Amino acid sequence: MKVGFIGTGSMGSLLIYALIQSGALEPRQIAASNRTPSKVRQLSLRYPGLHESQSNRETVIRSNIIFLCVKPLEFKHVIDDILPVVNPNHIIVSITSPVQLRHLESSLPCKVSKVIPSVTHQVGSGASLCIHGERMTSEDRAVLESLLSHIGRPYQVDEACTRITSDFSSCGPAFISFFLEQWIESAVKLTGIKRADACALAGEMLLGTGKLLTEGGYTPQELQARVAVPGGITAQALALLKVSLDGVFDNLIHTTHDKYDEDLLKLDELFRAGEINRQQY
Repeated sequence: MKVGFIGTGSMGSLLIYALIQSGALEPRQIAASNRTPSKVRQLSLRYPGLHESQSNRETVIRSNIIFLCVKPLEFKHVIDDILPVVNPNHIIVSITSPVQLRHLESSLPCKVSKVIPSVTHQVGSGASLCIHGERMTSEDRAVLESLLSHIGRPYQVDEACTRITSDFSSCGPAFISFFLEQWIESAVKLTGIKRADACALAGEMLLGTGKLLTEGGYTPQELQARVAVPGGITAQALALLKVSLDGVFDNLIHTTHDKYDEDLLKLDELFRAGEINRQQY
């Protein structure tokens, strides 16, 4: 298997690291390209054997599966660039949530999927959200998901739920970290606990909570009931949080969805313009 990466920024480089670190791929199986060549050079020095492509087209030619790790509004330009060297057997994978399968399938002659990764793959955990195009056979899906299973849990979702599932799996680590940061800062300020101790305890707590929810059979509601003794400290604090956070998560979801809809509208315009141009010529 040969795997290509177009775009080696934050998430592209993380996926390369995770796939190599997990043993899913050897560096010699990877080709990568970036509009800033020095970024790929750094990767090739870090992972001897990784092929430093001189163009996006070279990455495609050398690969069976190609991950497009670029910003949403860069997709149309990248697709137009690589189109002449894409063949029907290629599997092209978008890791960007607003880019729709219909955008990819209408512009490319190959098999396409959308995979939304998570920063948690850096430690071999978390969910990879998988949305497969119509040209992907069951064998193709199995190959892609087998690769992803080395760095987390492949989780098939409906494209209509891309944004909300991404809120949990992809944005969630930042949201939870923000909550913990605020909690830790207050703890340090009001009690004098060392920040390092608070961070360590918070991390262990979060790890254990995740295991209880994924392996222990608890739902969030059941876990609260398990910890919060009626009339106790935890129950009183939960009552405070319920009042203080009223409406916060509605606003959070509205915010992420509004941004998603804004990006989707821009992408529709870009791909529609491209379709018009093809028809004219």
